Amino acid sequence: MNDVKDERYQQVQFAAWVGIIGNIILALIKGVIGWLAGSRALVADAVHSASDVVGSVAVLIGVRAAKLPPDEDHPYGHGKAESIAAIIVAVLLFIVGFEIALSAIKSLNEPIEVPGIIAIYAVIFSIVVKELMFRYKYRLGKKYRSEALITDAWHHRSDVFSSIAALIGIGASILGGYIGVPWLVYADPLAGIFVAGLILKMAWGLGKQSIHNALDHVLHDEDTVEMRETALNVDGVLKIDEFLAREHGHYVIIDIKISVDPHITVEEGHAIGKKVKAELVKIEHVQDVRIHINPFSE
Repeated sequence: MNDVKDERYQQVQFAAWVGIIGNIILALIKGVIGWLAGSRALVADAVHSASDVVGSVAVLIGVRAAKLPPDEDHPYGHGKAESIAAIIVAVLLFIVGFEIALSAIKSLNEPIEVPGIIAIYAVIFSIVVKELMFRYKYRLGKKYRSEALITDAWHHRSDVFSSIAALIGIGASILGGYIGVPWLVYADPLAGIFVAGLILKMAWGLGKQSIHNALDHVLHDEDTVEMRETALNVDGVLKIDEFLAREHGHYVIIDIKISVDPHITVEEGHAIGKKVKAELVKIEHVQDVRIHINPFSE
């Protein structure tokens, strides 16, 4: 079990570092090329990538905190640290979307220069890299039930949308300058406003889900069939009186009340409870089980 947890921690932590280093490199490339090419859209996209560094750092901190063992103040562990990190990333994503929209609206009333064609290549490179980062982190986040990593993955996907908007805007500006249609340069801010709306919608959905999971969300009955059947199949368990499986970040903690023969000894009832716990923690993602023993009654 510890080997699985260590593997999860190492993989998720590595993915967070990939995000941090990748975003720093992309921000530098897009920032420098955007400045040299005179592309305001590319410079704004570089700022977006730089803001993602903060999100990836939040994920890294959340993953490290979630790995800490239970203590006196946190008897259920620190799994919700990832949910908190996911909320932070969602808030950052919302702020970035708002800033992109605001910048795009302001630029509609300002003169815009035609950028150099090198900006096109920088944006295409960014789109490819960010899409690969999204797919990598999303797949890993689903595999290891890392809410923070999944949210950060969608942060990368928002960068893809942002870069596509920049690509359209830069392309339209270059085309407008080439064929002599000045108003085409304003395709950049218009595309930015549209993408900002998509980013805001994504941030709202991710933040809402993260907050929901952070508030002691209990799994629905259809999601706990295997767990309840496992408990009922233990010799000596006559009935399940209550079963609550609470999501605590990437793992689950079960509170269960079982009925046993009222005529057996306390020691025998305790042994049945230990067996139930031993079987339940074998299930993937179940980290701890709290059991209460009741005397069976019709």
